[in-house]
Amino acid sequence: MTRIIALIIMLIPGFIAALGIKLMRDMVFGILQSPFPYLWLQFLAGLVFFLAGLGFVAGFILHRDRKKNKVQAIFRIPDSKKQNRP
Repeated sequence: MTRIIALIIMLIPGFIAALGIKLMRDMVFGILQSPFPYLWLQFLAGLVFFLAGLGFVAGFILHRDRKKNKVQAIFRIPDSKKQNRP
């Protein structure tokens, strides 16, 4: 059950990113969607949707890989116990 919930949580930002790509593509072809009065505003909303969806998915994957210790050293969180203190 938890895997199904996790899949649904990951699909929602994927759909938002896909909507953002669609809005940007429609702006390139000059198709104005109903809630937007201007093409440039439609493009900006599509860009925000795309970056938000992509950022959520990328952050989720990075968080999961950090927990499993499968990231490069630059992406690892420094361990507070190993810090040198004078």
